[in-house]
Amino acid sequence: MNRILTLIFCLITTFGISQTKDIQIEFIGNCGLHMTDGTTNFYIDFPYKSGAHGYMEFEESELDSIKDNSIFIFTHKHSDHYSKKNLKKVMKEKGGQTYGVSNISELEKLRESIEDFEIKAYKTDHTVFGISFRHYSYLITWHNKKIYLSGDTTEPETIGKMEKIDLAFVPYWILKNAKEQNITIDAKMFAVYHLYPEQIPSAKENWDEVENIRPMVEQGEKITIELETE
Repeated sequence: MNRILTLIFCLITTFGISQTKDIQIEFIGNCGLHMTDGTTNFYIDFPYKSGAHGYMEFEESELDSIKDNSIFIFTHKHSDHYSKKNLKKVMKEKGGQTYGVSNISELEKLRESIEDFEIKAYKTDHTVFGISFRHYSYLITWHNKKIYLSGDTTEPETIGKMEKIDLAFVPYWILKNAKEQNITIDAKMFAVYHLYPEQIPSAKENWDEVENIRPMVEQGEKITIELETE
C-alpha cells in the first residue's frame, strides 16, 4: 500500500513540475545566452573569444559550467560571437550539436526532435567596412513563446515583419534604426544586448525605467518566460 501511495505521489509531483516549467534565459555576455526549459539546453553565440574587439570578457569557469550535450547556435563567426578554439574544447569535454551559417537546413530540422520547438533562420545583413559577412538572425517558437535573436544585423526590416514576439534580443542600433525608418516592432519585451562596457552606464540611464526594455548589462542576469499552465 505504501509503495502504491509513493508511486501516486511521484506521478502527481512530476505532473505538477511539467505543467509549471518555464523558459529561463541567462545572459553570458555580448550576444551570448544560455536558454533552457529544464530539459533542453541551448547556447546562442557562445562560446566566443573573451574580450574580443573590446566587448565583454568572461571567466574560464563559464566554459566549465556549460551543460552536457547542449545545442550551440551561432549567428555568424566573428570572434565576439564565436570561438573555434573554445567550442572545440567544450565539444570534446561536454559533447553536443553545433549549428550556424554552414548548416542552416539541419538547424531548422530540430523541430523534428525537440518537443514544442521550432526555429526559423533569416539571412540578415551584417556589413563591416563595406564587407558583407554571412549572418543569420533567428525566430524561435518554444512552448508557444516567440523569441527573436537578432545577432549583429543592423536591419530592422526582418523583425519588423514579424508578429506577436514575446521577447526580442536586439542591439541598441536595431531600435535606433527602426525609429528612424518608421518601422514598428511587434514585441512585448526587448532585451538590449551586445553593449560595450563603456556603454553600460548610458544604457541603464536610458532604459532602466522603460517598462518593456531591459538592458542586458549584468553578466549572469536571467530572464524567465513564464509558460501557461494547463
